[in-house]
Amino acid sequence: MAKTKLIEKIGYGFGDMSSSTFWKIFSYYLPFFYSNIFGLSLIDAGVLVLITRIWDAVSDPMMGIICDRTNTKWGKYRPYLLWVAPFFSICGILLFTTPDWAYGAKLTWAYVTYIMMMTVYTGINVPYGAMLGVMTDDSNEKTVFSSFRMFFAYGGSFLALFLWEPLTNMFGGYNTSDGWFWGMVVIALACFVMFIICFLLTKEHLKTVSTVSVGSDFKSLLSNKPWWLLIGAALCSNLFNTVRGASVAYFFQDIIGLNVYMSFFGLAFLFYAGLFLGIGEVSNMVGVALCVPIANKLGKKSTFMFVNAVLLVLSVVFFFVPCTPAGFWTMLILQIVISVFTGIMSPLIWSMYADVSDYAELKFQTASTGLIFSSASMAQKFGGAIGGAAVLWLLSGFGYVTDASQLAVGVAQPESALTVLRCLMSFIPAVVAALAIVVVWFYPLTTERINDINTELKKVRNIE
Repeated sequence: MAKTKLIEKIGYGFGDMSSSTFWKIFSYYLPFFYSNIFGLSLIDAGVLVLITRIWDAVSDPMMGIICDRTNTKWGKYRPYLLWVAPFFSICGILLFTTPDWAYGAKLTWAYVTYIMMMTVYTGINVPYGAMLGVMTDDSNEKTVFSSFRMFFAYGGSFLALFLWEPLTNMFGGYNTSDGWFWGMVVIALACFVMFIICFLLTKEHLKTVSTVSVGSDFKSLLSNKPWWLLIGAALCSNLFNTVRGASVAYFFQDIIGLNVYMSFFGLAFLFYAGLFLGIGEVSNMVGVALCVPIANKLGKKSTFMFVNAVLLVLSVVFFFVPCTPAGFWTMLILQIVISVFTGIMSPLIWSMYADVSDYAELKFQTASTGLIFSSASMAQKFGGAIGGAAVLWLLSGFGYVTDASQLAVGVAQPESALTVLRCLMSFIPAVVAALAIVVVWFYPLTTERINDINTELKKVRNIE
């Protein structure tokens, strides 16, 4: 088929710009919101984060099966961008609503709104991800699409994270429920518009038809060795990002401090969590731009292993950086370099899922693109669930204090809690990166194998 247009790649990028904007706020700020704004205990908040993602384990494959069997004039996956976008924004707003109720009722509200949000996120993000498998038949161009996707995603995430604390302060304050609610209203409206843009600018070019039963689809999926290995690798990647990201708000409040200023050529600026995370998102964009040339030169598998080896080393170094003016600059530089390398990883994984989908179509004669990409979304959510819950439970286990009344009278965080916070930013992500290297070592879809698969598929596909 002919090369796809630039406008389609840009349009596809807007989709993840929207979903990633929400996802980063959920991943990095929602644990802090539940424990410090909403008023849940660390244990209850951790259980909440984990249980809601168990539902995702069911809803993601269900959505993959549904959209694989959808047929409209707009295609199989694209129409869901239009249908689900309004509910996506509404549920995001409800998630950050803090009712003035008794503890038990508030906990129930948190469960209901979080499950609603994750269900709707599945309803729009699984079809969006699966679109990559039907927009082009070229493996290298899939990496380009993935790069556009992640470049826009990190751009949206940067704006959301960089502006989040100023937004909450504008609407009542960072430590108030009104500030968080109205800040999310602004974000939700922007996300709705971006999904509509994605729908309008994209097109499905490949016509794939699922001719086997749902049971056969699942059977072939469970027999798909590259899928299992990529699920493990993606889980590690998302766990790495979530553990670090979900720890940042706590790290800045209790180790860095909330009123720390840095100097740059005589100009003083506030060193805060949103700046740290926002600069990370911009650095991710640099990594996305580097992904295609590096992956084309080294191959996707080798690139993945190389990136994780670098992340392992840099994460360990982070632990030993002191809280001094020079140390703060070192932390910022490490955040930039780490984020460049995680930026390389993100489009790489989505492109590898598209390759696994092609492998499954050839080997098992089943067009289960939606089901396979739903597993990608599932790995993302499980990584977020395990990472978010682990952060909360570890802090609780090491005595972290969330009671505002105790902190107000000068009760200090115990040294054990501060040490585990440092580990959450360093040694724990390093172990996860090491595990990712081991998993991908066994991944069999090399560049040569993918080229052979694409050649065979061109003979049997109906391509516009």
